[in-house]
Amino acid sequence: MLTPSRQARNAISRMIHLIGDQLSIPQKAPPAARAAPIATALPQKRPEDSLSIPVMDHSADDIACRAAQAQGQFLARQERWDELSAEIAAADVARDKTPGGMPVAELLAYGARADVVNAVEHALSEGQEAGARPLIDGIMALEAVRMLHRDDPYLATVVALAHIDIGWTWRGTGWETIVPSINRRRCAAHFDRASALLALFDTAHLKSPMLASAACALLHGNTKDTMSVANSYERLIDLDPLDNRHMRALGNHMLPRWFGSYPALELEARRTASRTEDTWGAGGYTWVYFDAIANDEQACAQVDVEFFLDGLRDIVETRPSQEMINLLASYCAVALCNGLGLSEHADLPRLQIAEAADWLIRDHLCELHPMIWAHAADGFDNNTRITSPSRFAARGRADALQIIADLFRDEINRGHKITFTAEGPQLSLV
Repeated sequence: MLTPSRQARNAISRMIHLIGDQLSIPQKAPPAARAAPIATALPQKRPEDSLSIPVMDHSADDIACRAAQAQGQFLARQERWDELSAEIAAADVARDKTPGGMPVAELLAYGARADVVNAVEHALSEGQEAGARPLIDGIMALEAVRMLHRDDPYLATVVALAHIDIGWTWRGTGWETIVPSINRRRCAAHFDRASALLALFDTAHLKSPMLASAACALLHGNTKDTMSVANSYERLIDLDPLDNRHMRALGNHMLPRWFGSYPALELEARRTASRTEDTWGAGGYTWVYFDAIANDEQACAQVDVEFFLDGLRDIVETRPSQEMINLLASYCAVALCNGLGLSEHADLPRLQIAEAADWLIRDHLCELHPMIWAHAADGFDNNTRITSPSRFAARGRADALQIIADLFRDEINRGHKITFTAEGPQLSLV
């Protein structure tokens, strides 16, 4: 059994107190307080009554992502395929990113196939039969475009990614044992077609992050070998080390539930940290474990907490944007705490890392990005369906304000209002 240090016990006590408040768990009052006459209840103060922080409902990253997707969709609808390919290629070669770090090339490609993929999703949600026209018309139209541009690797990748997206739509996100056999076959067929399209091009020679990323997206349907998966991600990460999503995906796919093992996860985290040290410092280790420890108790139990926290600090130093600070703070304060109580051996590392939310918010947070906090509550699950973006963002805003208010509980109880500025939180008496 684990025996926490005094510092760790204090951390656990503070985090349990914080989590209890978030879940509205009633705290037992001392005997004297219970015996005292009941006074008229005062209105409960809302977190925003004591906090002043800019709320970015539409951040610069959101705007840039939507603009790139809209441009890809526009060029595809206008059948301006040569222009689309040229814009994707230019963004891919230049490693263009949005303020939050999303690759512009992939956003253009997503926009270009969005109409086709959305039509399939809608048709399947309506219960259309496998041979229904809405399920095949769009992808056949993209295949016809590819035939006219046989030597274009970027348009071939757009079509391959459409097949991968449609394959996942057929399969869904359920466990393999509960997916109907026809859905599995349709998924496999689309993955096979995507693989055949990408096999026509030498992705290593092209040195294209977008093509390498598409090749990694195919791994689900084509391999179970740990080393081949690790090597594929190694090539991708080396092509574009600034894109942390690839390191996060590597860590997830090194879990036993996918292609790896717990020793393989630790090995790849350390190898990635070593290869990306010039870019992220120790941050490569943190990125590889980022989603893995949020979703897997044994991975969390084995993580090197000191190494992880060193990486967290190096990430902030490397990319101190507000998108990044909101991501890291919401990860520590929300996503990691979702798994508390599931494993005694994982709880202590979770709480030790969750403590970093304090310095991330106090030292680096200047504005609130509600959508990031809302996604954190769902474990940053890319398959989460958002029926109402406004309600989704409102939930994230409420969660974030409550957590921030709890961190500043002592200052608020002393009658201060906390105003977040570019120079840090400023306290004023109210």
